[in-house]
Amino acid sequence: MRTATAKSTQTRQLLLDTALELFATKGFSGTTMRVIATESGLSLGNAYYYFESKDAIVHELFRNLLERHRTATWPLLVPGNNLETNLRIALDQALEIMTPFHEFGPAFIRTAFAGAHTELGDVHRALEFGLWRQVVAASRPLPPLAIRNDLPELLWLIQRGIFLFWAYDSSPGAARSHRLIKNVAPVTARLVVLSRMPVVRSILDDVLSMVRTAS
Repeated sequence: MRTATAKSTQTRQLLLDTALELFATKGFSGTTMRVIATESGLSLGNAYYYFESKDAIVHELFRNLLERHRTATWPLLVPGNNLETNLRIALDQALEIMTPFHEFGPAFIRTAFAGAHTELGDVHRALEFGLWRQVVAASRPLPPLAIRNDLPELLWLIQRGIFLFWAYDSSPGAARSHRLIKNVAPVTARLVVLSRMPVVRSILDDVLSMVRTAS
């Protein structure tokens, strides 16, 4: 049983690694399940046994990236960091993890973000929210109580926006995306402080309400 499980894990990883290499060399649209299977040395039926579609492979890759993002970011959220610092750390780490996927960024992001109401979408969101809750909990001073519980969702929304901007960013080294993070972090931190004001809190509530309705 252990041997069978280990072999299954190895085969899944082989398909993921092969797909990633093919995405980079042939492009996302030019890579099919048949090509992935052939390059992996497997039959098409065997490939479909592990992944029902190319999109399923992308979702698995994205889940792996989210786990790597959490693992890389968590130790950097050290005591004494304020919200702006933690936000910049988390967003910069996200782009660093995503860098190998930039050549086929739009297609990858579009597929990875699809299926918000599926089981995979729930897994992705749980991983992302877990990190953003830690970003909030580790920040000092703690954000105002009035927005503290909703803040991880707002930061998740900002991260999704950064990912979309990055996917179409043609600047060398995605420099514009990194500048965007540099500018977004302090503005967000100031908005959080200002959320003590009813009018600002109302605007943030409206934004979150629209996102929840659309998601």
